[in-house]
Amino acid sequence: MTLTSFGPANRIKRSAETHPLTWRLRDDGEAVWLDEYQAKNGYAAARKAFADMAQDDIVQTVKDSGLKGRGGAGFPTGVKWGLMPKDESINIRYLLCNADEMEPNTWKDRMLMEQLPHLLIEGMLISARALKTYRGYIFLRGEYTTAAKHLNRAVEEAKAAGLLGKNILGSGFDFELFVHTGAGRYICGEETALINSLEGRRANPRSKPPFPAAVGVWGKPTCVNNVETLCNVPAIIADGVDWYKSLAREGSEDMGTKLMGFSGKVKNPGLWELPFGVTGRELFEEYAGGMRDGYKLKCWQPGGAGTGFLLPEHLDAQMYAGGIAKVGTRMGTGLAMAVDDSVNMVSLLRNMEEFFSRESCGFCTPCRDGLPWSVKLLRAIENGEGQAGDIETLLGLVGFLGPGKTFCAHAPGAVEPLGSAIKYFRPEFEAGIAPTSAVVPPLAKPIVVGA
Repeated sequence: MTLTSFGPANRIKRSAETHPLTWRLRDDGEAVWLDEYQAKNGYAAARKAFADMAQDDIVQTVKDSGLKGRGGAGFPTGVKWGLMPKDESINIRYLLCNADEMEPNTWKDRMLMEQLPHLLIEGMLISARALKTYRGYIFLRGEYTTAAKHLNRAVEEAKAAGLLGKNILGSGFDFELFVHTGAGRYICGEETALINSLEGRRANPRSKPPFPAAVGVWGKPTCVNNVETLCNVPAIIADGVDWYKSLAREGSEDMGTKLMGFSGKVKNPGLWELPFGVTGRELFEEYAGGMRDGYKLKCWQPGGAGTGFLLPEHLDAQMYAGGIAKVGTRMGTGLAMAVDDSVNMVSLLRNMEEFFSRESCGFCTPCRDGLPWSVKLLRAIENGEGQAGDIETLLGLVGFLGPGKTFCAHAPGAVEPLGSAIKYFRPEFEAGIAPTSAVVPPLAKPIVVGA
């Protein structure tokens, strides 16, 4: 799989008018450095934001654009920015870029950081101006060594050009930016766990409230945004709200474009910038080319390992948060995975739950104990040693570890694919129950407080 796979070259024409994130990419896949980036209108949006726009106007423009977080949660970016304190006496604020891309089957941020590092820096510079933050950090997944090298070089280029550091563009505004590589933990994708790790603490999520906008890095107001989210900011500032909204397909409630992809045994696995609202079928058939010869699509995940499985008949759903919700799961990161008909779902889920169990921070009991329990049951079923009632126990765990039952969203994301797999492929789970097993009482239904 190549990170520069954008489909048939004779059909997909990237331009600034239709592909704000990717039109500057080089055909050879090499990084776009400062001179070339500026020749392609790079930092023009930053100059506009510094020269012609008040800080609050930048926030309002992003809010009006409808830009939502691209890390998976989909929270409105302008609303999140608006949570930062207005008190001018608070002169220490931080902007964090969440580049800890640990979601299995997701590599979109890696492509942006390796090939367009200045796009991220420009997005952070404009965002810092809007939020009055004087220091920023790119919290980068430790395994992304090429991205780290390219980002550090781009930071030095921007400093030398007066685009970072003191008195940027003669505005009197100062902004320092640092690349911080993490130690490789999935939980750091949760913003407060990321903050703890940046501070040198154990990467456990924090209790909220207070939210990072009030009490973040070292107790100061902090805004955390995903790489792809921040990379959308320059185009919004440069070309305006109406243009940005016009990019999405009719029927989509999400605005702009999204980096989407397909992996698995498809003919053309890759990554493409597409308008919100394209259908899963278009993504699968026209861009990914459908399944390889000899394989049949069994099911698919729309946006990373933490999203539920969907069937082939769900491919007509539109790829935006509400469109995917209509068929029972979440958009997630927007990078889909095709599961072929040779895959046993019990084995696939056992592998997934082993990953999620290992990556749990262990802070809360449902996640710490529930995920290993699911692995134990799935391993037994995989080996044909499951007991009567094990499937019901797994479904009980799906309920106990669901949204609102744990300290953060790690466990709910971990059990969502498990619940959907049992829903659609229960016979495969039943096949692993030993015929002579004793009946074991199933796990009691979750207690709903206040019900």
